[in-house]
Amino acid sequence: MMNIAIIPARGGSKRIPRKNIKAFHGKPMIAYSIEAALESGCFVVSTDDNEIAEIAKQYDAQVPFIRPAAIADDYATTLDVIAHALRWCVESGMEVTSACCIYATAPFISPSSLQEGMVALSIEDIDYAFSATSYAFPIQRAIKIDNECRVDMFHPEYLNTRSQDLEEAYHDAGQFYWGKAQAFLEKRAIFGANSKAILLPRKRVQDIDTQEDWELAEALYRALQC
Repeated sequence: MMNIAIIPARGGSKRIPRKNIKAFHGKPMIAYSIEAALESGCFVVSTDDNEIAEIAKQYDAQVPFIRPAAIADDYATTLDVIAHALRWCVESGMEVTSACCIYATAPFISPSSLQEGMVALSIEDIDYAFSATSYAFPIQRAIKIDNECRVDMFHPEYLNTRSQDLEEAYHDAGQFYWGKAQAFLEKRAIFGANSKAILLPRKRVQDIDTQEDWELAEALYRALQC
């Protein structure tokens, strides 16, 4: 029986080309996820791209297969990718009890938060444990903007409610998702009553989908090194 970490890393990123292996403060972006995962034991990098596979191996990751094209496009979900990797493990004779999906673009991930998720999954009756953080602004005060930049509130009933009286809201931090192997294989919903959030400070969370996201992440990383 074992726990493994799976790092999905496809080669077809469009908004930031090759972002999984683009240099981020001196090393490929994926290296940060691999280095953090090393403290969690055996792990697998799932990729459809030979260049990503070679770079992953340089940082001591195992890359036992190349991801099929059918689950390497813009429509493949994380659950599709993890289920494929777990089926490969089962067919190879590996007895996997739990898996941790770690995104390749998570330079602020820490071994301690990965360990916290692993412990939560092992001692509590849950399917998943994933990274989350709080919103910096009350979501009840969110506004929508039309094509003419005119605004309307999503929840006008909270217009005059004091911020301190509004319930705090949280969101997926996009770093890791621990899950029981059977939960991943059955593609059970991650965000539900059978999941636990591992809370991270906002200063250690930055989604990286656009060039602006990338620049913010670089600036935040520099600030955290000071």
